[in-house]
Amino acid sequence: MNSEKKKFKPVLNKTWKAFKMVIPIILSVLLIVAFMQALVPVESYKKVFSGNIFFDPLIAAVLGSVSLGNPIVSYIIGDGLLQSGVSLVAVTAFIISWVTVGLIQLPAETFYFGKRFTLIRNATSFLGAIFIAITIGYIL
Repeated sequence: MNSEKKKFKPVLNKTWKAFKMVIPIILSVLLIVAFMQALVPVESYKKVFSGNIFFDPLIAAVLGSVSLGNPIVSYIIGDGLLQSGVSLVAVTAFIISWVTVGLIQLPAETFYFGKRFTLIRNATSFLGAIFIAITIGYIL
């Protein structure tokens, strides 16, 4: 029993350190989302996303691809978009492409993994985001 307590304390310390690192990220994203909701009117989302099950995921995947996101905060951003009236299909495509497609880090990825691998991975992730979003739209 004593050895379990000795193992528990370092694990608890690591968890606490990780938690302390994530808290500022989550708080900053909440601040940015709140700022964007106050700055960007809801009508602008409705102009970009028409509710079309095929075009909305395409637009959202493009927007998600050019930005870079952290999976931890994707729930917060997804909820903000849903509350703004964006469809679940578009939010799904945005979040998946935001996390998996990396146009911003394309040069570094190309350098380390090669041009062919990078292009295939990003294209597959982009198309996969659209396919998954449309599938979710049909299922729900």
